[in-house]
Amino acid sequence: MIQSYPVERSRTIQTRLVLPPDTNHLGTIFGGKVLAYIDEIAALTAMKHANSAVVTASIDSVDFKSSATVGDALELEGFVTHTGRTSMEVYVRVHSNNLLTGERTLTTESFLTMVAVDESGKPKPVPQVEPQTEEEKRLYETAPARKENRKKRAALR
Repeated sequence: MIQSYPVERSRTIQTRLVLPPDTNHLGTIFGGKVLAYIDEIAALTAMKHANSAVVTASIDSVDFKSSATVGDALELEGFVTHTGRTSMEVYVRVHSNNLLTGERTLTTESFLTMVAVDESGKPKPVPQVEPQTEEEKRLYETAPARKENRKKRAALR
């Protein structure tokens, strides 16, 4: 019997404060800093789903929608949207929260592929995922198209 878990089991939320060393000369957070946060939460999310160590196979897309500045709190949310035999697609969204005004803005959306690995670093099977909400179902249903795009990009290399 193939094991499966609801998406909610993998949902992970982190909050980070944007500090002066995190920003560029324009006073906005470095994109690379946001990418590091995204990679970290994707790994935690995938580990929760697979009960396993994971590695990042690809950062499939990153869309920077707006920026965050010093003093903003970044709220990162990740969850597994789809699984293969050993891989997991993880969706991560980032919101900036101005803690003085209460304004909340979507700053970044990203899809990553994480692979579960055993003690020797070899890929290992992962449980399937069961979408529950409308958003989870939409992301689950559109995942095969994103996977096909990943394959096409890999074929061009």
